[in-house]
Formats: sequence, C-alpha cells, structure tokens
Amino acid sequence: MSEALPDEFRQAALTSGLVSQEQLEEGEALLRKRAASAPGDPEPLSGEKLAATLVELGYLNSWQAEQLLKGRTKWTLGPYRILDAIGQGGMGQVFKAEHTLMRRVVAIKVLPLERSTPQAIADFQREIQAQAQLDHENLVRAYDAGQDGNVYYLVTEYVPGLDLRRLVKKRGKLNMHAAAAVITQAAKALDHAHRQGFVHRDVKPGNLLVTPEGLCKLSDLGLAGHVDELGQAGKHRIVGTIDYLAPEQIMAPEKIGPPTDIYALGCTLYYAVTAKVPFPGGTPRDKARAHCNEQPLDPRRLNPNLDDDFVDVIADMMMKDPQARIQTAQEVIRRLHPWAGEDPVKTAAVALHGGVIATRRRSVAPTPVSPQVVAALSDTKPLPEAPPRAEPGSQASQGTVPVVSATEETFPSSWSVAPHEFGPRETLPTSVKWVIAASVLAVIGTVVGIVILSLL
Repeated sequence: MSEALPDEFRQAALTSGLVSQEQLEEGEALLRKRAASAPGDPEPLSGEKLAATLVELGYLNSWQAEQLLKGRTKWTLGPYRILDAIGQGGMGQVFKAEHTLMRRVVAIKVLPLERSTPQAIADFQREIQAQAQLDHENLVRAYDAGQDGNVYYLVTEYVPGLDLRRLVKKRGKLNMHAAAAVITQAAKALDHAHRQGFVHRDVKPGNLLVTPEGLCKLSDLGLAGHVDELGQAGKHRIVGTIDYLAPEQIMAPEKIGPPTDIYALGCTLYYAVTAKVPFPGGTPRDKARAHCNEQPLDPRRLNPNLDDDFVDVIADMMMKDPQARIQTAQEVIRRLHPWAGEDPVKTAAVALHGGVIATRRRSVAPTPVSPQVVAALSDTKPLPEAPPRAEPGSQASQGTVPVVSATEETFPSSWSVAPHEFGPRETLPTSVKWVIAASVLAVIGTVVGIVILSLL
C-alpha cells in the first residue's frame, strides 16, 4: 500500500515536539491495520485520519490536532510549552501551558499580534504590573511575564474547575449558601485589591473561578487600575461588561471607586441565585440606561427560596447612588456571613455538591434597611432575552472559546458616550403641559364648531 499520509502534517507534528517519531509511527501503523481490515474503504488515508488517531491514542488533544492540521509548528512561549486553548479574556487569548523544566502547569494570557497596538501593549503591561502587586488566596496569582519576539504574555496560576457563569449554566441557580460562600470569597479578593488602591472594573460571573473544592478566585485584572490613575484616564471612557456596570461607571467613569466593584458584585450575586442578569435582553445602550434608571425584577420572583434578609443584601449592593450602596467589601463579607459561615470554602464545597446546610440564625445585628431599599428591587418587567452570540470567556473555560447569550457583552475600551444619554429623560414642566393641552383642546373645539355650523 502506497503512503497517502500528507508530509505537511507529519512534518508539523514532528517539528512541534508534541509527538515523537515513535508515536507518529504507532499512529500510522494503526491506520494501516485498520485499512487492511476494511479493504473496501473508499476513503484514502489522510492527515485528518492520522490526527484523529493520535488524539484517540492520547498523544494529542483535539485542539492540538486542529492546529497541527493548519500547519502550526511553534508551540512555545519563552520556557513554556502550550498545551491547550482555555478561552478568550478581555485583553487577549488564554492558554494552558507547562514550564518545560519545572513541569508546572500554568495559564498564559497572550496579547495577539494583530491587537498589539501601543495602547493595547500599555494596557497589557498595566495588567501585569497590577497583578504583580496583588497577592491573595482568592486572587489568581501571577507567576511570570515576558516577551517572545513580538508576543507579550502573562503567566498565572492555572485554576481547575468552572467559572461562576458556566457553573450556573451547568447546575442552574445556586442556593443562598453556595452563592454567599462564592461571593464572600470574591469580596475578600476585592477587599485586598481595594486596600492596595486598585479597582477591578470588570467583576462578573465569568471572572469568578470556582474549583471542585469550593475555592473561588477572582481573575482577569485586564481592566484594573489604581484609583488615582483612573481619575486621570480621561472622561466618558466606559470599560467593563455591560450587565455588571455601575451607574457611575456609565455616567462618570472618572469618578469610580470601590463601591463600583460592589455594585458589579451585587449584580453577580443576583445572577448566581436567579440564573439571570439584572437587565436581560436589549441593546447595550438599553442595558446601560436600565442600570442608571430602572430596577431589576425582584429576585424572589425568579427564586422563591430566597430569604428577605438575603434579598436586602443584594439590594444594598445594587443601590443606584454609590453613597447609599454598601461601601466596602468587608461590609459585604459581614452581611453575607449568616449564609457563608466561618469557612466559605467549605460551605461552597458542601452546598455545591448537594450537601445539606442547616439554616443559620443571623449572627450579626441586622443592618437597618432604608426606605430606598423597598424600591431597590422592584417588579419591573424584564426585557426579552436576546439571541445567543459569542462571548469572551475566563481562564477556567476549558477547550474552546465559550458561546453564551448576549447578556454579557463587553464594551470596546474606546467606546465613548455623553453622560446625558443614560440619565433620566427630560420632560416638560407640568405648567407647560397644561398650556399645551388647553391650546390643543381649544383648537379642537374651534374645528368642531366650524364643522357643525357648516352642516346647519
């Protein structure tokens, strides 16, 4: 039998270093054996068949085989060997990799060449510097950073598991204990960042990574910045993910602070227990306007098992006025303690794996609820769901770039607006309305009178 295997794939496979000559020959031998046992098979041997066989034997994964078939031969970044594609972050592609000497599995965020503009490189370097200054068990830790040719990359710890968005998609809405335990851990990460002067600006379910052991880590500091620097970054530059943007992030981006992250964390908590974003459907501008002027559907309408006290916490985190909102991540932790318990990691592990947790009595004095909270979560009719589209994922998104609904759409960092676009719509004074109404009635009366006279 003549060789029909394309030299291009064989050469790419060997050059990549992903498979050895012996492994390649084993795959070819298996293909020949199968072809001999099925002589009537009209399909010729091909690179695709060899790639599929190497995947079957466990020498390649599906993504590696796909890339080799496209002729990709470079699989290293500095001392790291690329193993798989994890997803698409806000600032670039994310890969699973391994240090060639230390054999430590890591995640590598890469700034694509086609996006390596001076501004993008500066933003990427700011992310690297921000992550290097933060070290907390509930934050994805940075290990290394470098440049390979024209490619900039950031190396972080690899977190197995699912992000909160995928977890909810897979399991459905979370109970109060699981949600409180996960959000409490995210609040601990934010508390550390805020104490160092940083604001995350892109807190959302996709950036909360949850391991099988119940540990939650906040990821993707691509939009994080120091409070002092953000105030000088230019007005009306909206960045973040539209379903989790605080009103001041839309109306006055130069005035954001820790309460901005609290609002986004509140929206994330709302999503965790309802499996819905606060304002589903509509265009990005519709959603932005809703964040500024409307109230989300009461979460008890979507999850009747929520306690009134628990809903009060969500409402206080999502107050429109940043001054009326919960001010610190520490306060969020305190308010969620009755459900998260002393060990949020253990609580999350038990709650997410079907364990039963007895309802705890409040161990802290209840915070007085202002009259504003009564209206903070009303029965506003939600907008219809938008059709699905591709959406960037997080570090824990395994395999390929995930696809979800348009309810998580990131604004381009250069998207500029005028604040009045999302403020309350201006209306005429009541006195002017009465004058107009009287004038209209007078005109109608005159017309009617003329018609009647013409008929006499």
